[in-house]
Amino acid sequence: MKMQAIAKLRYLRISPRKVRLVASLIRGLKADEAVVQLENMAKEAKRPVLKLLQSAIANATNNLKINKETLKVETIMVDNGPILYRSMPRAQGRATPIRKRTSHITIILAGEVDSKEEKKLEKEAEKVEKKEKKVKAKKEVKLKKAKN
Repeated sequence: MKMQAIAKLRYLRISPRKVRLVASLIRGLKADEAVVQLENMAKEAKRPVLKLLQSAIANATNNLKINKETLKVETIMVDNGPILYRSMPRAQGRATPIRKRTSHITIILAGEVDSKEEKKLEKEAEKVEKKEKKVKAKKEVKLKKAKN
C-alpha cells in the first residue's frame, strides 16, 4: 500500500529563489540518493533542506511504518514566506529599501508500507472502531435511562 509522509519548514530566512535551486536537484530522487546529493552540494540552502528531508524520512519510517528503501521525493515545494522590510542609508539623506525574503518548504515522500506493518495498522484501526462503537452504545443507554 502506497503512503505519503509530509514535512514542512516555515519561515526559513533564505530567499526562495536560492532554495529552489537546491530543491529542483532532489525532486523525483530516491530518499537515500537525495541525502547523498545534498551532502555533496556547495550551496548554503542545503543545510535546512537536508535537515527537513531527514525529518521527513524519520516521520515516514517511525510514524507511518513506511519501508525506507521505497521512499522517494514525490514533491518538494518552495513557497514565498513573509518579507522583512528594512532600509539602507544612502547618500544625501536618502534610504533605499531592502527586502529580506523568507521561504516555506514542503517535502512529500511516497513509499510502500511493509505487509506486516500494514496488517498491524489495520488491526489497530479495527480496535479503535470497536471502542468507538462501545462508547456510542453506552451513551445511547444513558440517554434512554435519562428519558425514562
